[in-house]
Amino acid sequence: MGGGQLGRMFAIVARRMGYRVHSFSPDEGSPAGQFADVEVAAPYEDEAAVTGFAKGIDVLTFEFENIPARTIEWCAPFCDVRPSGAILHLAQDRVREKEFLSSAGLPLPAFMPVHSADGLTEAVRKIGAPAVLKSTSFGYDGKGQHAIFHGDDPARIWSAWSGEHAVLEKFVPFTKELSMIVARGVEGELATYPLCENIHRNHVLDVTLIPAGVDESVRRSARELAVTVAEKLELVGLLAVEMFLLEKGALLINELAPRPHNSGHFSFDACVTSQFEQQLRAVCGLGLGATDLLRPAAMANLFGDLWEGGREPNWAGALAFPMVKLHLYGKSIPRKGRKMGHLLAFGETVREAEQTVRQARARLQAHGAPVPGKSAAASHAPSPTFRPR
Repeated sequence: MGGGQLGRMFAIVARRMGYRVHSFSPDEGSPAGQFADVEVAAPYEDEAAVTGFAKGIDVLTFEFENIPARTIEWCAPFCDVRPSGAILHLAQDRVREKEFLSSAGLPLPAFMPVHSADGLTEAVRKIGAPAVLKSTSFGYDGKGQHAIFHGDDPARIWSAWSGEHAVLEKFVPFTKELSMIVARGVEGELATYPLCENIHRNHVLDVTLIPAGVDESVRRSARELAVTVAEKLELVGLLAVEMFLLEKGALLINELAPRPHNSGHFSFDACVTSQFEQQLRAVCGLGLGATDLLRPAAMANLFGDLWEGGREPNWAGALAFPMVKLHLYGKSIPRKGRKMGHLLAFGETVREAEQTVRQARARLQAHGAPVPGKSAAASHAPSPTFRPR
């Protein structure tokens, strides 16, 4: 359920392993639907379409968590739902998620729910500034967030706030942003991926380095946190745990994502078992695959800005690097800031891989000619596969 690039890469590995894949999303011709055996395009609120979809499959899994709870309830009588609807419901709301983590005794930044201007004033008084006001739902890639500093007027900030509910979170002086992906199978077996170091630009993941440049003690702590969350959730499937690393080596949990994660795209090429194959293994009751990293790697996101001006990126320039791989997501409209694909580079060291992937992405900006036979306005569509000219 869901039609984006995470579902697309899941469908690729599932079909390779002999499974039939049905996709459900509101959009026809979605990135996932392009690789599905059956694509259903209908609103998540269409009960007849949802139940018809559920009756045609054995196992339902997800490529993003913001599916209405009612939609999942309609599916549950007809197929196995993995991860459970309860886990998705938890991850859809920042307050629910943080209260779960807090009640489990797990480390996270101080927070308070906010529902009014007075509530925000009180939260700022108790938590202090700087802090970050975040929407409770549908906030990702920096959307639905507002920084609050000393001297700011909470009432003025709330009057401009677009949502009715929010959470105020204490800003923490982190040194690195990390993520760990953990899989848990039907029988409770566990597997974790190498710890990722994530570099953001404009609040959006830009580059991921694998393995993260941290001490072994941090790796152990991150794995322990990820495994603890997965077990407490009784997860069946995949879970990404985003974390802040503090100066003295402590870790705080930032967010959970019960699905494949952008920072795990490296695994498609760089691990024995990709996060997408692992998701399939977990939800279909198969043994979990090895997660060994084949070589140090770095992943760089490709955004719609590369197509600015109606010119196609210089694919040949990027792929002149022998240790670089290209993934495009089949999206036809490259809006500014929209994730359109990624590059993956290998190296003898992670720093070498980072340097290569950044150089390869920079080559893309040496644009080629407009796509033949199309106007500048129409030439934005990326090639679904590389086409040498």
